[in-house]
Amino acid sequence: MSILGVESVIYGVDNLPNCTKFWKDFGLNPVRLTEGDSIFDVASGSRIILMKDSDTRLPPRNFEGNGVRLTVWGVDTADALDRLVERLQKRVEVTRDADGSAFFQAPDGQYLGLRLWNKKAVVSAPDPVNAPGHIVRLNRHRQWRHKAIPKTINHVVFFSSDYVRSFEFYRDFLDFRYSDHSKGVGIFARADGTYEHHSIFWVNGDLPFAPDGHGFMHIAFGLDDIDEIMLGANIMERRGWQNSSMNSSGGISRHRISSALYYYVDCPAGGEAEYHADTDYLDDNWVPRAWDFKFGSLLWANRTPPIFAGNDIPWDMTFDPDGASFDPFRKPLPDPFGKDTSWHNPSGGSSPIMMPRASRWCAASTR
Repeated sequence: MSILGVESVIYGVDNLPNCTKFWKDFGLNPVRLTEGDSIFDVASGSRIILMKDSDTRLPPRNFEGNGVRLTVWGVDTADALDRLVERLQKRVEVTRDADGSAFFQAPDGQYLGLRLWNKKAVVSAPDPVNAPGHIVRLNRHRQWRHKAIPKTINHVVFFSSDYVRSFEFYRDFLDFRYSDHSKGVGIFARADGTYEHHSIFWVNGDLPFAPDGHGFMHIAFGLDDIDEIMLGANIMERRGWQNSSMNSSGGISRHRISSALYYYVDCPAGGEAEYHADTDYLDDNWVPRAWDFKFGSLLWANRTPPIFAGNDIPWDMTFDPDGASFDPFRKPLPDPFGKDTSWHNPSGGSSPIMMPRASRWCAASTR
């Protein structure tokens, strides 16, 4: 069974026109724009859906302000979807739509869906990189790009009051793979049908900048290369959108823990939107690692926050295939999420959310 990645991310927002403008400026493809909702997609077929925060199709609000109210993961086959639902029903209440899509609330508060998904193949053509003594682009000019065009949703990031148990729920019930652990900060994991370093990252809700309990942090979109990141960053800044105030990492930089280049933008729909390129790709031969959070976070940045700067950053990365590094960070309670996780449609229907299939939602692509 395979989860292929994020099929859709659904936001509840207070200013639909402004949020719609943001995603158009960011480079997403508009599929449907109405007074009640906006739908965008990327080359892989993943969708961003904006709804007014009062829309009764949304699950209940469980955090302050705008943000992701529902994350739908795409599954490769109907049999795989049925098996996942059968397993989930041992832990949470699951409701299914007529098309087979399944909806539930994870123990940590996230509202989630599973849907059969025919993920589209994506083709990228990054330019070869020259270096002294390593000539791979001879008598050939680099491509001249004019804007950033995100091709994939690479990952989503949420805050959790117990990030270890959040990961363990996904591992045990959804077959997510452990990628790496930033000790005391969070766990990176990938869906079993993907190769990106992580499909989801849970951030420790006890950190000073974290909300009290569950919350949405950011969503990352895959680009070809640093050229696209630079273009996207420049265009967004010229149009009045600001480099993230939460990830005060000083503009374009690179994560040491995943090798990924990045640039974060404050998003009016909630949290941040990230341009993302040159990440590590993994399969089941990968051996997870545990990192000191200071060393694992930033390789370089224009304005590196003091906590990540200096010459005394410890390099204590260790291989951690069995998750032994989790124990000091697991909450002492037997199950801090051991509460009623049932979720009923606020509009009174039988399904927790009537999120239509793409064939019912989407007009012809304008790309």
